[in-house]
Amino acid sequence: MTQTPPVSRQDYDAVMAPNYNPAAVIPVRGKGSRVWDQDNNEYIDLAGGIAVSALGHCHPAMVAALQAQSEQLWHLSNVMTNEPAIRLAQKLVASTFADRVYFCNSGAEANEAAFKLARRYANDHYGADKHEIISFKQAFHGRTLFTVSVGGQPKYTEGFGPVPGGLHHVPFNDLDALKAAISDRTCAVVMEPMQGEGGIVPATAEFIQGVRALCDEHNALLIFDEVQTGMGRTGHLYAYQAFGVAPDILTSAKGLGGGFPIGAMLATEQVAASLVVGTHGSTYGGNPLACAVAEAVIDQVNTPTLLAGVMTRNQKMRDALEALAAETGAFREIRGMGLLLGAEVSEAYAGQARVFLTAALEAGVMVLVAGPNVVRFAPALNIPEADLDQAMERFAVAVRKVVSQSTAAA
Repeated sequence: MTQTPPVSRQDYDAVMAPNYNPAAVIPVRGKGSRVWDQDNNEYIDLAGGIAVSALGHCHPAMVAALQAQSEQLWHLSNVMTNEPAIRLAQKLVASTFADRVYFCNSGAEANEAAFKLARRYANDHYGADKHEIISFKQAFHGRTLFTVSVGGQPKYTEGFGPVPGGLHHVPFNDLDALKAAISDRTCAVVMEPMQGEGGIVPATAEFIQGVRALCDEHNALLIFDEVQTGMGRTGHLYAYQAFGVAPDILTSAKGLGGGFPIGAMLATEQVAASLVVGTHGSTYGGNPLACAVAEAVIDQVNTPTLLAGVMTRNQKMRDALEALAAETGAFREIRGMGLLLGAEVSEAYAGQARVFLTAALEAGVMVLVAGPNVVRFAPALNIPEADLDQAMERFAVAVRKVVSQSTAAA
């Protein structure tokens, strides 16, 4: 049998586009909330592939679903449908505000579909002049040209202009700013219930309720981007359920497939009706393999026990991070919902969130950043509490090391 030649991080630089800068270690195996690299070093995963690995690595139910489906049907064009796609859509409809589901491959594709649907719906019902979309500064909605333009972070559009028109950005959690910007030309307001890439900033209940009321007043659709906050991440199947406000369109991805690429756009029947045959599509959308795995994920996640466990783990992580902040002075605020938490660095460490990420990896725990000033945590929703305790101990070692080195340098 031919041996596969070994690869290294240096090989990555030789053959891959330079748009990423991955860590020096290359993970090769994962089980539950633990990952091992090429040298068999072990890490506890508090990153979750950026809130993707909702059930950790190689969850038995997901593996079984993938194996079973892989022996039945891999792919069909959308000239036909398939059983896993229909079953998954039924479960999403039964568990949310939505009446209709559109499947695709990623969060960016789900948002692209949502923004196109919003404009199409407005055109159908009110005419071509009602096409403007309002989103919020520091938002993130994907990397296609349309979605990155709707997102409120100029660094992601720099050099890619001209960008699509009819887009406006206002400060997050600022209802007065939205009131000043919205008009009868607005077809949709799009928001994350909690900004992820923008620094783990939750919306206030008053703000979300006010956005809904303004959308209703101006006949604009409300789109919730729940790519990062969905599928149990906040302790609810979708974060909107914590606020008592339903959107007209919702986008989902990341945790929906638990690591298998899939995205979904959920909508009310009235709004979805504008997506008539031929208006939009995706070659792999509704893929049987992806839908079978996602069905296994939602079956595991959408239970009172697991969702309650998210909140238990939230408190455990908060307590550990608050204590570490008090001890070291490294963090000025701990914020977030469920198992999407952010630790904003104090002024002494401004711009150095990645320093803590690097130190954490050296200490055997994987974390994330959300911009230059926030360390982000998005572990598996079912992470064993013993693993979580050990991970926070390792993170504390890393933080103390950074603080000690900073003090020595000063």
